[in-house]
Amino acid sequence: MNRGRTVIAQLLDFLPKREFDRFVAQRGGNHRVKRFSCFDQFLALAFAQLTSRDSLRDIVTCLGAMKPKLYHAGFRGSVSRSTLADANERRDWRIFSDLAQTLITRARSLYAGEPFAFDLDRTVYAFDSTTIDLCLSLFPWAQFRRRKSAVKLHTLLDLRGNIPTFVHVSSGAMADVRALDVLPLEAGAIYVLDRGYIDFARLYRFTGHGAFFIVRSRKKLDFATRNYSRVDKSTGVCSDSVIRLRGPKSKGLYPERLRRISFFAEDIGKRLVFLTNNFTLPAEVIAALYKQRWQVELFFKWIKQNLRIKAFYGTSPNAVKTQVWIAVCVYLLVAIARKELKVERSLSEMMQILSISLFERTPISTAFAADPPETEASECRNQRSLFNL
Repeated sequence: MNRGRTVIAQLLDFLPKREFDRFVAQRGGNHRVKRFSCFDQFLALAFAQLTSRDSLRDIVTCLGAMKPKLYHAGFRGSVSRSTLADANERRDWRIFSDLAQTLITRARSLYAGEPFAFDLDRTVYAFDSTTIDLCLSLFPWAQFRRRKSAVKLHTLLDLRGNIPTFVHVSSGAMADVRALDVLPLEAGAIYVLDRGYIDFARLYRFTGHGAFFIVRSRKKLDFATRNYSRVDKSTGVCSDSVIRLRGPKSKGLYPERLRRISFFAEDIGKRLVFLTNNFTLPAEVIAALYKQRWQVELFFKWIKQNLRIKAFYGTSPNAVKTQVWIAVCVYLLVAIARKELKVERSLSEMMQILSISLFERTPISTAFAADPPETEASECRNQRSLFNL
């Protein structure tokens, strides 16, 4: 990184600008645009994410205060409230979704060597959703209940590095299980799901694609046991059996055999029952993998605390999806910078540092250093020291 450049300009060096321009051209993002390009829009909303701006007016006011530095940060057009609002309403959100997919590929390659709880040669994903409450009068298209609106973020998290690999934004009325219809499946991968995703027709799709699932079972399940396997009860595993569904509907939706594992979780004092189509991993590993599902809950908590996704700068579906995908891009950009620069700080600490140093002219590696070098204060010879009287 060159000395004298702003921190935000150095952070953007990790952005694949050529691919971004290609996505803009494919979606016609800059069609008939003279001043405020898609890249300017991305920069403005990325700035808002990194500095926790509350509104469009807040974004424009703060950027206006940095006007002499905007050109060197990458801005080429003037930022106004109406122009930014129009861009969020009209420009295709898929431009930023495509950019996020490119960043996801890069981040996953960087975090592929991250330590995981188990030495597995398969990718392990956790899939879940989080709900963001909205005002019904402003977001009528996302009506959730009679007097309430909401959007859901259905997220697939790669548990090696906690990288979000798939995000689907829907209204709050969409049932979680329906998100399985749009979930891309990877042969050989393991998907960890909560019991809200039990739908045997949809789970059979995993088997058809050569993928594995681990899902918590419902209490009332009609099945017939074929055989039992010996278990070591000191590991918490109570039983490990092969079953077939025998309900009049379920046995037709999932005609193959399943594995049923009963496990006592001592830390919470509950007995949990899991269903899976994986017959090779030890039962205690299956149970431990389900426990790793909690990482996606921590991810939701992190992005709600560190990114602007609980309040939106626009009210249309396009504006909401644009903001969500740019938030994902910012998360991935910081995660990539952390690996590329070999930063020892956490992502939360990096976000805090960026929030106050974006327009500082300092090497970005120095800004993230755990022990930044001390600068010698220049003392006036004619001024007496306060502590040496």
